[in-house]
Amino acid sequence: MDKFEFRRDRFNTFCAYENPALNISMPLTVPDFRPFCKAHQLPPFHFFLYCLLMSVRSIDNFMYRIYDGDVIRIDDFYASYTAINHDHNYNYASFTRSDDLYEFVGRSVEAGRLARTTRELINTGAAMTPREWKNNLFTTCIPWLDLAAIAHPVFRLKDPDIPMIAWGKFGAPSGGTMTLPFSVQAHHGFVDAYHIHLLCKELAGRIGMLIE
Repeated sequence: MDKFEFRRDRFNTFCAYENPALNISMPLTVPDFRPFCKAHQLPPFHFFLYCLLMSVRSIDNFMYRIYDGDVIRIDDFYASYTAINHDHNYNYASFTRSDDLYEFVGRSVEAGRLARTTRELINTGAAMTPREWKNNLFTTCIPWLDLAAIAHPVFRLKDPDIPMIAWGKFGAPSGGTMTLPFSVQAHHGFVDAYHIHLLCKELAGRIGMLIE
């Protein structure tokens, strides 16, 4: 939390806003990981999710939350994403994150299977305590669209402290890279555009390191 104290005045400034959320959408260029995934029998979506969540966890600013009127730093977060079930309604996949790529992908695939085959809405967090709820990070993929921008629902407008990350359709390969639409929403008291830049840089670097 020592790092946070250097920006507490920024946090206090944005907390006075009715809506302190920062939301930035952009085309994100990363190394094309699809040939690697095909060669190693890894679903590209779950590989990308692994790289994304590992990258988020490495940047302090995305780990701050508001709890009981003050700022805390969480140690880790649940892995989760949205899925479409057989009724064509969204559902929530959720699982315990792992630092091991193959273990993570196995858990992620199974969580998605459960979400897709369950009619009722699951993994809503209704059984969590208020403190446990803060150990969340929300992600969603909209693979049918070249996403240009997105506005997420926020439970309490003045406290958008849980980051929300979305991405759209993977683009065609281009000289070893690929581009996808990418969006990050976070509390501006914690996250500036610079930290979103750091996340994008970390994500691209992590993908490149894994597929070398």
